Amino acid sequence: MSTPTGFDELIHPSTRLSIVALLSATEWADFPFIRDSLSLSDSALSKQLHTLEEAEYLEIRKEGGGRKRRTKVRLTTRGRTAFEGHVAALRAIVEGASPAVAQQTTPEQQHTEASR
Repeated sequence: MSTPTGFDELIHPSTRLSIVALLSATEWADFPFIRDSLSLSDSALSKQLHTLEEAEYLEIRKEGGGRKRRTKVRLTTRGRTAFEGHVAALRAIVEGASPAVAQQTTPEQQHTEASR
C-alpha cells in the first residue's frame, strides 16, 4: 500500500500530532495549557514547538516580560492545512484496511458464521 496524499511525516509522531490536534480546536493556546493537557515537560514541549515552528506550522508569540512573560501558540494556515491533510490520509489508511480486516477471520469465526 502506498502512502496516501497528505500524509505528513513531520506531524505524524504522536507528540506532534497531539500538539497540532489540540491547537486545531482553538485560536491561541498558552504554553502551560498545552504542556499540562498533554502531560509534557517544558523542555519536551519546547523542542516539539520549535520543530513545528521551523516548518511554519505554528506561530509562537511571547508576551510580557520577566516573571509575567507568557508564551502563546497557534496553528498557521499552513499548519492547519497540513493537519487536515494528515487526518484525511490517516482515514484513508484505516478505510483501506477495513476490507482486509473483515476478510481475515479465524477458523472459529468462519465455523460460527457458517452455522448461522
